[in-house]
Amino acid sequence: MKFLALDLGTSFLKGAVLDLDQAAIRHVIRTPFPAALSALPARHVEIDPAAIVQATQQLLEQLGDAAPDAVGVMVCSQMDGTVLMDSRGAALSNAVIWQDQRILDPVGDAAGSYYDQLRERMPPSVLAVTGNGLRPSLPLCTLFWWAANGLLPEDAMPVSIGDYVLATLAGSPAVSEPTLGASMGALDMRTRSWHREMLDDLGLGALAWPQVVDLSAPSYEIRVGSRRLPCYAPVGDHQCALVGALLRPDEISLNISTGSQVAVIAPTFMAGPYETRPYFDGGFLQVISRIPAGRALNALVGLLTELARADGYTVRDPWATIAAAVEATPQTDMQVDVSFFANPVGTQGAMLNLSEENLQVGHLFRATFQSMARNYHLCAERLSPPQPWQRLVFSGGLAQRFAPLRAEIAGRFGLPYRQCPTSEDTLLGLLALARVAAGDAPSVAASVARLANEAIS
Repeated sequence: MKFLALDLGTSFLKGAVLDLDQAAIRHVIRTPFPAALSALPARHVEIDPAAIVQATQQLLEQLGDAAPDAVGVMVCSQMDGTVLMDSRGAALSNAVIWQDQRILDPVGDAAGSYYDQLRERMPPSVLAVTGNGLRPSLPLCTLFWWAANGLLPEDAMPVSIGDYVLATLAGSPAVSEPTLGASMGALDMRTRSWHREMLDDLGLGALAWPQVVDLSAPSYEIRVGSRRLPCYAPVGDHQCALVGALLRPDEISLNISTGSQVAVIAPTFMAGPYETRPYFDGGFLQVISRIPAGRALNALVGLLTELARADGYTVRDPWATIAAAVEATPQTDMQVDVSFFANPVGTQGAMLNLSEENLQVGHLFRATFQSMARNYHLCAERLSPPQPWQRLVFSGGLAQRFAPLRAEIAGRFGLPYRQCPTSEDTLLGLLALARVAAGDAPSVAASVARLANEAIS
C-alpha cells in the first residue's frame, strides 16, 4: 500500500512516496518554498498564498506520476503560520509565516509594543492552558496586531498554511488537527478546542475558527492527476518529526540543528515552566525550545573566519576542521556560555579561563559542546514531573555530525543514546501516521514500536 507524503516547510516543500508494506520512503522531491514578498514594512514576512498552492500542486503531480497506485495523502506543515480565508474559501490575506515579528511594533507614541499589550491581557492561567508558548511568531500575535490596526474582517477564518493549501486544492472548508492547530496560539490544551473566552477578551471572538478534527478519517479530497485522493488533516511538523525519530515515553528527545529543543511525551496535560503541545494518541509533549545550538555555533565560526573573509578568502569547510580539532581535544579548562542571544538558559554569552595554551579551536568548541550539554540537562530538569528516562534520542544535523557533542550530552545525563534512524524524520513520521490512517496499526505508539523493529529504507 502506498501513500503520498507532503512536508510543507519554510525552506522547502518536500514530497515522497511512502511504501507502507516495505517501510520505505521513495521518490523524495524537494522544491524551494516560495520567496517572501518584497517591499513590506520592517518585521513583516509574507508569502503569496497562491504561489504556495501552485508549488504544492506541482509537487503532487510529480508524486502522482511516481505512484499511480497511491491510495491517500499524509501531510505535515510548518507551524506558527496563518492565512485568513472567507466563507467561500478565498484568501483574505497573504500567508504570514513564523519569521514575522510585526507584533513587536511600538504602539504609536505609547510606551511598549503590541506584544507587551497582548501579554498584559493574557493572565498566567490562560497562558498555561494554551500551552505556555506565547511568542512573537504565533498567529495569535498577528491576529491581535491586525485587530488593533483595524485590518481584521469579522467573518474571517484564520487557518494554518497547510490547511489553507489543502482546503484550496480540495475546494472544501478548512479544518484544524490539534498538533498543528495549537501553533495558532488559541487552543485550550485541556479540551482541544478553541479558547473562546480568551478570544473574546482579545477582541478576536467574532472570527470563524475552523473545526478541530483528528486523524480518524480524511478531512480533504484532493486531485492528483486524473484521480481524487483522500487526504488527512495536516499535522505539526515538530510532532511529526518526533514520531519519525521513533520517540517513546521512556525517552527524551534532543533535536539539535540551527535551533534546538528538548521534548518528552507526557500522557496527560500538566502545565509547568515549559511549552505544552498536543501529541498523538491523546498525549502531550513537554517542550523547551530555542536552546542555543547551530545559531550560536555559526556566530563563533563567523568570528573565526572574519579576517579571512576580509581578505577575500573562503574557508572551504570550517566544520570539518572543527570536528577534527574537537576530536583531538578530549578535555579543556576553557569555559564557554553560548547564550549569545536571549534563550531559556541565559541572555549573555561568555568565554572564561582563557590562556595561551587553550586559545585554540579544539578547546573552544570542546568547551562550547560542554556548555550545550549543561544547557540541555538544565532544561530537562525543568520538565514535570521528572521522568525515569532510559535513553536519549538525537535528531537534527548538528547532533548527527558531531559525535563529541553527543558524547558530552550523554555523559552529562548519564544515559545511553540512539540517533534518529533517518535524516527524513518528518517523512518517516508521516509513514507511521499513514499506517494508523490505513488501519494497519491501532495507534501511533504501536506504529512507532513496529517501525523500531523494521529495516527502514
